[in-house]
This record gives sequence, structure tokens and C-alpha cells, in this order.
Amino acid sequence: MLFKNSSKIKKIISFIAVFVLIFSCTVIFSDGNSVSTLSKLGSRGNEVRRIQSKLKQLGYYNGAVDGIYGIATQKAVRSFQKNCGIKVDGIAGPKTLKFLGLDSSAGSAGGYSSSDINLLAKLIAAEARGESYRGQVAVGAVVLNRVEHSSFPDTIAGVIYQRGAFSCVNDSNWYVSPDSTSVKAARDCINGWDPSGGAIYYYNPSKTSNSFMHSRPVITTIGNHVFCR
Repeated sequence: MLFKNSSKIKKIISFIAVFVLIFSCTVIFSDGNSVSTLSKLGSRGNEVRRIQSKLKQLGYYNGAVDGIYGIATQKAVRSFQKNCGIKVDGIAGPKTLKFLGLDSSAGSAGGYSSSDINLLAKLIAAEARGESYRGQVAVGAVVLNRVEHSSFPDTIAGVIYQRGAFSCVNDSNWYVSPDSTSVKAARDCINGWDPSGGAIYYYNPSKTSNSFMHSRPVITTIGNHVFCR
């Protein structure tokens, strides 16, 4: 009889242990220390802070980085989504996080994902259409140089969608799929080819009157673009 009771007690203890383990995991994954995939109005935690920090860095958010997903954060997310051409709902779901460069997925080429490569190819197609292949790769290299530079966002999406950085993202041509040449150019610059010589700016002197751009130290000229520091 005592043996049977001992067996029952062991089962009860095991059940309680499993319950405590599940409860502990639930707390860990809900206290803001983990990365969720859906932050929205009313959310709190470290992921919200990361979203706010990135939006502030990109010029979309001017509020406090307090980890509270309030109206100001929602408005900034909506503005970012609109500029990216993705669904505008004010919710920082997986796609918005990916465009912000906050998703955890790793890519195959140089640590970049296929989405990164496609986005870079879109930028190359929009900015360097009609330029030589070398000139197209150079434009893509500027984006990557900015990713590595401390003065710019640290992701391809962050650099390209930084407010005011590239006017082409607001043009109708932005939604045209990049051709195979642009994709190849994107892969070549990701693999290390940099015809720009380390440039972080470029401009077409016949179309740009911006004094800041014209004041930058010139590295090289390729086709219609001047590449500079």
C-alpha cells in the first residue's frame, strides 16, 4: 500500500515539475527579453525598444525609447511602412521587422538574405539604369559601404529606406522587378567588388545642385556618377 502511494506521489511531483517548467518558459518569453514576431499598440518590452531605436535612427521617430508601443510609435511604423511600399497597419510584424533589419534570419551571400539581395538589386536598377555594369556594381557598393559606416544604419534595408537617402524609393519605377543584370551586380558587390573605391556618396553632377554633395572629396567617376567620401 505504501509502495502504491509512493508511486502516486512521484507522478504528482513529476506533473508539478513539468507545470513549473512550462510556466517558467512562458514568463521568460513574455517579459520582453525575447524577440517576438508581432509588436503593436499596447506592446511593451525590449523588442519595442529595438523598433523605436531603429525608427529613430532612420528619422521616423522622435519620441523616447521606452519600450512602450504607444501612438507615436504606431504612427512612426505606419510612416515607415508607407515609405517601404508594404501593408500600412501600424503593426511591426515579421515583414516590417525584416524591412527594418531587425529579423534574425541569416542569408547565404556575405551574411545577407535573399531579400537583402533583391532589395539591393532594386536600388541598383532604379539608380543606375543605363549605366555600365561596373557603374551598377559601384552604386550597390555604396549601399554596403554605408552599412559598414558608423554614420549610417547597419542594414541594407535601413540604408535604402533611410529618410531622404534615395528618392527612387518613392518613384513608380521602384515597384518594377529588378532584371538579372541588377541581381548579378548586387551579388558581385556583396561578394566584395567595390569599383567605387570605398565611396559612401555618389551623385550625377548634371542633375544634382546640392552643395553638400558637390563638397565631398571625389574618389572616382564612373559613367554619369561621381563617387565620393
